[in-house]
Amino acid sequence: MFKTRKEIVFVILAGIFITNAVVAELIGGKLIQIGPFVMSIGILPWPIVFLTTDLINEYFGEKGVKKLSFITACLIAYAFLILFMAIVIPAAKGISPVNDEQFQAVFGQSMWIIVGSLIAFMASQLIDVWIFWFFKRRTGERKIWLRTTGSTVISQLFDSFIVLGIAFWLPGKIDFDTFISSGLTGYIFKLTVAVVLTPLIYAGHHLIKKYLENDPNSQNKDQE
Repeated sequence: MFKTRKEIVFVILAGIFITNAVVAELIGGKLIQIGPFVMSIGILPWPIVFLTTDLINEYFGEKGVKKLSFITACLIAYAFLILFMAIVIPAAKGISPVNDEQFQAVFGQSMWIIVGSLIAFMASQLIDVWIFWFFKRRTGERKIWLRTTGSTVISQLFDSFIVLGIAFWLPGKIDFDTFISSGLTGYIFKLTVAVVLTPLIYAGHHLIKKYLENDPNSQNKDQE
């Protein structure tokens, strides 16, 4: 089915990337409180998206990440369409365990999340890719932490505020002060997790490199 191990790695990373991105959209309507701060629960899967983005950047380049980002954006838009249809179609009265109001309360907000996230996702991914390769062209294979953390620092600043602004502040779900404090809380959370995940980036980089180096199909192909 797969000709090389590199294809297998890409499919696995792409699957993890897409799954976490879509799940984040679906659960993003729930707000949680950490001390005095409020943020969307949809932030939880995003560290995995950061991790896979950096690994895809390393082994499949700028084009690989951009291509996967556009595919993911299309799938998120597809999820938006299915949610819209599910909301419009009325529930069976007296039979459905979830009525229209309950369904709307949960997934109606997710639709705003999806609109905001689509814009934020593409903006942050393109920024992330540009910064990642800006550092890599200057450091080569050295200083993995610099390009992974550095790209996250900038890209997630945009992502955090764009999502909250479109999904919660513009519809009037939260006031401006909550918007700013929640955006900062989410941003700090993402940065903290990005730093914590740095050892996993190195571990993933090492395992994938070792796995690809021992690919007999790739070696045979090179000999041909």
